[in-house]
Amino acid sequence: MNRNLLVTALIATAAFGSSFAASAQTNAATTTQRDVKQEQRIENGLRNGTITPRENARLQSDEARVDHLEAKVLKDGKMTAAERAQVTAAQDKASRDIRMANNNGVNANPLSASSQRAQADVQRNIAQEKRINQGVASGSLTNREAAGLERGQSHVDAREAHAAADGHISAREQRNIQHAENHQSARIYNKKHNAAVKN
Repeated sequence: MNRNLLVTALIATAAFGSSFAASAQTNAATTTQRDVKQEQRIENGLRNGTITPRENARLQSDEARVDHLEAKVLKDGKMTAAERAQVTAAQDKASRDIRMANNNGVNANPLSASSQRAQADVQRNIAQEKRINQGVASGSLTNREAAGLERGQSHVDAREAHAAADGHISAREQRNIQHAENHQSARIYNKKHNAAVKN
């Protein structure tokens, strides 16, 4: 009888562990999908002129903070309910800031060189975040790998924020951003195609 109880307890523990891992994976997929949507909203604002390059700098600072927080909470491969709430709060703040930038009546010429450069950088952010999200959702990226990639994405966002802080992005500044983006792209590829996969 004790043996049956032990077997039942082991099965329950394994089921709980797998359920917890699946929940952490779902949380990571949900938060990375929201990263994609936030960057898409920023890009839309840049393209229609309702977000200026200087506003984009502030918004990319928000995105850098979100990505840094995601990296921190996923570092151990898990995301608790409290950690998920932290990330959601940071994403909610970024969302409010995007809405405010889009609706504050301050507009820019979307055809200006700085806006065009910002648009290209944000389009790349969208593509990178989509690749991370797809990797997490498919299991080709572990949560720990996603943590490292979100840390890298945070650095890219911070570079974009720094470059546009004065409202202008020079060709040289964009080359520096592109260098960071290329490095990040290679890291995403390598992590998605290594042997590590979700359980």
